[in-house]
Amino acid sequence: INAEYMGRNELPEKHTSGFIIFLRCLWGPMPIAIWIACIIEFALQNWPDGGILLGIQFANATIGWYETTKAGDAVAALKKSLKPKATVFRGGKWAVIDAGLIVPGDMVKLGSGDAVPADCTINEGNIEVDEAALTGESLPVTMDSSHMPKMGSTVVRGEVDATVQFTGMHTFFGKTALLLQSVEADLGNIHYVLVKVMFVLTLLSLCLCVIVFIYLMVHYKENFRNSLEFTVVLLVVSIPIAIEIVVTTTLALGSKELSKQMVIVTRLSSIEMMSAVNMLCSDKTGTLTLNKMAIQEQCHTFLPNQDRESILVLAALAARWWEPPRDALDTMVLGAADLKECDKYKQLEFAPFDPKTKRTEATLERDGKSFKVTKGAPNVVLNLCHNADEIRNQVETIITDLGKRGIRCLSVAKTNGLDDNWFMAGIITFLDPPRPDTKSTIAKAKQYGVDVKMITGDHQLIAKEMCRMLDMDPNILTPEVLPKFPASGNPKDIPNTLGDEYGDLMLSCGGFAHVYPEHKYLIVETLRQYGFTCAMTGDGVNDAPALKRSDVGIAVHGATDAARAAADMVLTDPGLSVVVDAMLIARGVFQRMLSFLIYRISATLQLVCFFFLGVFMLPTQDYGITDPDFQFFHLPVLMFMLITLLNDGTLMAIGYDNVRPSDRPQRWNLRVVFVVASVLSFVALVSSLLLLYLALDSNEYYHIGETNFFERLNLPRVKQGQIVTMIYLKVSISDFLTLFSARTGADFFWSYRPSMILFVGAVMSLTISTIVASAWPAGKMDDIESLGLSRSDDINGQLMPLWVWLYCLFWWFVQDFVKVGACKVMDRFDIFGYRTLAEANGPIRVAPRRHSEAHLRNTEARLRSQSRLQASQGRLKSSDNNVQEPLLKNGH
Repeated sequence: INAEYMGRNELPEKHTSGFIIFLRCLWGPMPIAIWIACIIEFALQNWPDGGILLGIQFANATIGWYETTKAGDAVAALKKSLKPKATVFRGGKWAVIDAGLIVPGDMVKLGSGDAVPADCTINEGNIEVDEAALTGESLPVTMDSSHMPKMGSTVVRGEVDATVQFTGMHTFFGKTALLLQSVEADLGNIHYVLVKVMFVLTLLSLCLCVIVFIYLMVHYKENFRNSLEFTVVLLVVSIPIAIEIVVTTTLALGSKELSKQMVIVTRLSSIEMMSAVNMLCSDKTGTLTLNKMAIQEQCHTFLPNQDRESILVLAALAARWWEPPRDALDTMVLGAADLKECDKYKQLEFAPFDPKTKRTEATLERDGKSFKVTKGAPNVVLNLCHNADEIRNQVETIITDLGKRGIRCLSVAKTNGLDDNWFMAGIITFLDPPRPDTKSTIAKAKQYGVDVKMITGDHQLIAKEMCRMLDMDPNILTPEVLPKFPASGNPKDIPNTLGDEYGDLMLSCGGFAHVYPEHKYLIVETLRQYGFTCAMTGDGVNDAPALKRSDVGIAVHGATDAARAAADMVLTDPGLSVVVDAMLIARGVFQRMLSFLIYRISATLQLVCFFFLGVFMLPTQDYGITDPDFQFFHLPVLMFMLITLLNDGTLMAIGYDNVRPSDRPQRWNLRVVFVVASVLSFVALVSSLLLLYLALDSNEYYHIGETNFFERLNLPRVKQGQIVTMIYLKVSISDFLTLFSARTGADFFWSYRPSMILFVGAVMSLTISTIVASAWPAGKMDDIESLGLSRSDDINGQLMPLWVWLYCLFWWFVQDFVKVGACKVMDRFDIFGYRTLAEANGPIRVAPRRHSEAHLRNTEARLRSQSRLQASQGRLKSSDNNVQEPLLKNGH
């Protein structure tokens, strides 16, 4: 059997064609509004306007399709580097190959942290398998030779050899692939933000448009058709049609930008969550350190006739030395031991490394004599030894001395037969130094408002020394002071009071050592309950639960399949610096989305309120205009649609804009967003209404023989059709200038330059708008008389567009100064939490330390004694919790 005959052992990856993406851009709450408007226009036999609306619909969809597919291609290219691997027995030896080449009959190795590459039968032994992706069962299932581990599940404990039975689409997972792939990725928290914004704007626009519709028919005596046509068009242009397309495009472009930093985004909404992260829980080995462990010459022995070389052989015997190394420790040991000496032994049984037991164990035979050997964490191996009490002081002194120097150690023990009388054989020393950039990266993270906690399964002294080397808080605690995982083993039974009870304790330390998977989960859960947006990095199967529970799970370079499956982002470059870079990129993406929402809300309010107030406040007949089709000011549908099309086309470039990432984590404050947008729209609205009044007051039919405002500026009186093009130009210019004001937030618009793509897009759109307004031919469209601003015999009249530009630029400066002033007022008086919310995301909160280090140690000892009492009695009484409460409130 070969892969060519059976096909590759992989599920056909769900690929959404460009055509489907295009169709999706034509469907949704906002596009549906345009479809309804098109139907109404065609029902009224207004074919040109219906065609214009249809063109707007397809233009928006085309832009959204182009940007989404272009960003997706870059991420897909990077994902190809993460092809799953499998350990397979071929050609008389074990080898790591592409899992896609596996065929039925292959013998594969299933070990802790591995994703099961195909449906297999276990040859012998047993393992624990997480089948949550298949069955939804949160607890691992123990499997032996009577079970079949299935593709899509993950080994969480144990190691066995298995035979492949089914591959690819013939697996259980493959048969249900269509159902599994039908689930679409959502936009997460940003989706709810958009829903709120769209609901408010659509409801406001709908209410105002209904009022206008009734007023037109009752006051102006307009017929039903004209009233409905104006109302529908006003509603279409006022609601944020392309809001979802622009936000999705911005996130997709953010994922493309992250891919350049070798970060693969597996959940698009995690980019937005990444911008809010203010707590980073980092694994030590491989993330803070190089994960390139080198064995030192120093080796402590406890048995006669033992030296460094013989201890290394024993350590290698506690592994499958004839196979490819399973982890970094095996790589280190097998690289230093004499494997030819190991080949003289026969391995009868083997128990691989387990995060629960923190050691490996093997049963061996040589010359008819059998014995056991184990290697693992020093404290774990020490407790196995039958003479542990005799050598405990000696071993702990060695471990303490090594730990103070930042040297790690690995204990090796053996038996003299098949009994359980273990003897400490030796302690191997090795060093895993921190990465060169880790110290500066942690300092940079704290500078940007993100605290970093070290969470490791390593020895407490090693963790303390590493913290000192990295300028982190060396106060490292152990799991005794942590809450206990529910006895049921079900995370749903975790109480929601952990944040109140243990939050200050966790903030008072630099991290935790000696932790197990459930401890990592509880640490993340407690910090989240305390109010932090928590990111978690990890690489092993023991990190997977915490990765899944965190707000942003990050699988680091070289992570196991289990960690990658649980993560929201996957790093393809080593080190912590990539994570901090990803945070800044995510904050930039957030700034772009924030700028867009402020602008979109402002533009909607400005447009709908302008025509609403214009209908009520400035009836044209009061200014000498007698045209029955122009009793109130309105624009031809084509002008409405040009405003929408040019704006939306330019807004697609917001994803490329230059931003200044905040030095604080970002969170949505919609009340502030609406206030800033309202301030911008109010100034633009006032300037538009004022210009409409001045234009009506200076038209050719009003105040004949009197000097009007325009004539005082040596400008000719405007004709009725020029009022239309003048306001069209003014609204178009104001919209784009408002965008440049919105993008800088509380700063002035000149604080930092826009991207070239956004600037060129805006210049092109403004140029088109200016040409359209200047050269619009004389005539009627939609029964509205229109005339280009430059169509005048007077030289001053031909320069009318320039005057409109100067008018808009003046009000743009006014608008920006008012915006900055409003932000300063909100900051000064903390309106809507403007300042306190930002500060809450800013300086790293550290629990107060009102007592000495000695008092802190006593407190920890007290908590540990309570924990031991809990272990012996099954559960702490309520009085014990009452004792802990005041201590935790004091930050201990």
